[in-house]
Amino acid sequence: MADAIRVLAMDAVEAANSGHAGMPMGMADVATVLWTKFLKFDAAKPDWADRDRFVLSAGHGSMLLYALLHLVGVKEVTIEQLKRFRQLGSLTPGHPEYGHTPGVETTTGPLGQGLATAVGMAMAERSMAARFEGLVDHRTWVIAGDGCLMEGVSHEAISLAARLRLSRLTVLWDDNDVTIDGKVSLSESGDQIARFKAAGWATKAIDGHDHGQIRRALAWATKQDRPTLIACKTQIGRGAGAMEGHYKAHGVLGAEHTAAARQTLGWSHAPFELPETVAKAWRAAGKRGARVRKAWEREVAASPKSAEFRRAVTGQLPADAFEGLDALIAKRVTEAPSNATRVFSGEALAALVPAIPEMIGGSADLTGSVNTLVSGMGTFDQPDYAGRHVNYGVREHAMAAAMNGMALHGGVIPYAGTFLAFADYSRPAIRLGALMGVRVVHVMTHDSIGVGEDGPTHQPVEQVASLRAMPNLNVFRPADAVEVAECWALALKNPKAPSVMVLSRQKTNAVRRQASDGNLSARGAYELRAASREAQVTLFATGTEVAVAVAAYDQLEAEGVATRVVSMPCWSLFEAQDQAYRSTVVGTAGVRIAVEAGVRQGWDRYIGADGGFVGMTGYGASAPAAELFETFGITAKHVVELARTKLAETHRT
Repeated sequence: MADAIRVLAMDAVEAANSGHAGMPMGMADVATVLWTKFLKFDAAKPDWADRDRFVLSAGHGSMLLYALLHLVGVKEVTIEQLKRFRQLGSLTPGHPEYGHTPGVETTTGPLGQGLATAVGMAMAERSMAARFEGLVDHRTWVIAGDGCLMEGVSHEAISLAARLRLSRLTVLWDDNDVTIDGKVSLSESGDQIARFKAAGWATKAIDGHDHGQIRRALAWATKQDRPTLIACKTQIGRGAGAMEGHYKAHGVLGAEHTAAARQTLGWSHAPFELPETVAKAWRAAGKRGARVRKAWEREVAASPKSAEFRRAVTGQLPADAFEGLDALIAKRVTEAPSNATRVFSGEALAALVPAIPEMIGGSADLTGSVNTLVSGMGTFDQPDYAGRHVNYGVREHAMAAAMNGMALHGGVIPYAGTFLAFADYSRPAIRLGALMGVRVVHVMTHDSIGVGEDGPTHQPVEQVASLRAMPNLNVFRPADAVEVAECWALALKNPKAPSVMVLSRQKTNAVRRQASDGNLSARGAYELRAASREAQVTLFATGTEVAVAVAAYDQLEAEGVATRVVSMPCWSLFEAQDQAYRSTVVGTAGVRIAVEAGVRQGWDRYIGADGGFVGMTGYGASAPAAELFETFGITAKHVVELARTKLAETHRT
């Protein structure tokens, strides 16, 4: 049965002349014991909510997973799909992709992130088990390689998992002493087992080709009261003759070595052909969980929490999810308060978290600054994991990856905060979340030079522009209390994309002082202030600079310059609107000026190459925020002066 994985991996890689056969061949024994004896799943229903999660963190070895899915009988993963490995339109792309191939739990490939994502899955399982006692009881298994454990995110992830004592998480380390460049010793001399043990994991080392040792180790893992690492000593390219154990087995073996491997394995069948006895044994393994799954479905149906459980796992929001938020919006329109948008975000969360029990928040050791903690949430921690606020510690990358895992698991909606300047620490996981299309909310505060005295290391002048470049990521930079609340509603209502809430430390004046029909932020941009007659100037702005634009608008209109203001809380939502609406919002005014306390990149699509820009051309400085805005010219006075200059230029031409 293990050899079936090996030959399918060899055959697919050889057919594609691309890919990685060595890792699937090396871990075939471990995977066979896991999938036939321990993994709780039903091939007929690979999305069963209470299944065990299997994460191939070493995603380059994707043929291991595709071979398993085919062998156990996931109907979509046919032998034809294996033959089309790495080909356009196939269900067997080079690295596993969530939402593309049934049975793939998460997109992997960037090493280490699968492990960190699995930590989030294990967290979600514990949270759901606390909320729906008796209906949630499964484990998370990870196959990780040396590369996964070298990446820095692995350190963040294993320390977080140990602190939370996630006993239903097991990492199976493919300990083969090989990387692409050669022996692991070229770049690594650490003791991984000692490292995990020091973090607080239970550890065990085994022969990864001895099925008895594998079986006993997996059984041992299920009985521990903390996360477990099983170091599986393996040979890359197991069974590949002269290539066995050689670092070149990482890639394509080649026709000669593939043929030799068949002889070594005693495999006389043609490429992609399996002996009937092996095929039947694997199909039986795929059906092994059907009885358990059906019994579980009966339990869910009989449970008084059945409706709520089904609502949560299908990602639907409660019917009254936004009643409190709507009331808050009505109140803020009337009161028109001035404050930092991070404060308004905290108020929005205070209305949302009690109404949406699956929301789980946290921060990277910045809770008091990012306002992600709502009174009464409790702390997510052992022994019962019933709380909903996670102390992630200073671990932005693992925090973002774990949130992806929680969203992928289902039943929870994760959000967590850090400073926007540290978005680059989270960025690889934000990108994977956007690629997978998961509902995760990244709260990014301290959004500009308005950070003030902490100086340019903490003043994110380029991060908003760089995040906006990422497809399927909604970057919200709301202007005041009303827009903040609207943007939170939009983020939570979208189950197919992550969101970034870009929020200020500096206070700002209210700009939405009248009630409106519907959520104005939903279209990404809208006319906030209309011109008194045909507009001569259009001011575009986001965040706290919308108030700056409004102040400039008042002065220009008083001078007889017909001016309009467009608030643009979310560019990606605006770009999704029809051309007619976008043209109406952008307008036809000859002078267009954008106001944003960041770099200009991206704004030219709205203001044109000859448009005016009030913002940053370099990094900030350490000083009180008000002085910095004055020094760098991000003021209503400067906007007005620029508008006059641009109008004069227009008249001269």
